[in-house]
Amino acid sequence: MENYRFDNLDKSILRSLMSNARTPYAELAKQCGVSAGTIHVRIEKMRQAGVITGTQVRVDAKRLGYDVCCFIGINLNNARDYPHTLELLRELEEVVEAYYTTGNYSIFIKVMARSIEHLQDVLINKVQAIEAIQSTETLISLQNPINRSVTP
Repeated sequence: MENYRFDNLDKSILRSLMSNARTPYAELAKQCGVSAGTIHVRIEKMRQAGVITGTQVRVDAKRLGYDVCCFIGINLNNARDYPHTLELLRELEEVVEAYYTTGNYSIFIKVMARSIEHLQDVLINKVQAIEAIQSTETLISLQNPINRSVTP
């Protein structure tokens, strides 16, 4: 089901689930004016098509003690170093996102640290210790005023 065709019902279901993934099928059915069976079938079709890939718990990083969010642009010595460098970055628990990019950097990562001192340790002893990394540039996030998923 590579080219899943969305209709307004699918979009309504997705919007509701994105707002609260724990909404019961009966409640979704009531909101959408269809049967719970229809909701079940639609959600299952979207799962099979890879549109819905799972559910997740969102946590507040600050409440877990991670007060510093930053982005690090990474330049590699060689493009062929990408796969191995990605494996090494994946092992660092502070790296929460990674992107293979065009432009100024080969890899762009998002890092969460408990403090500036923790960030310094991650930079010097973990990220910059990877031999394939030629250079880095760190951008510290001051706030995250927009944080949302794409709208179906």
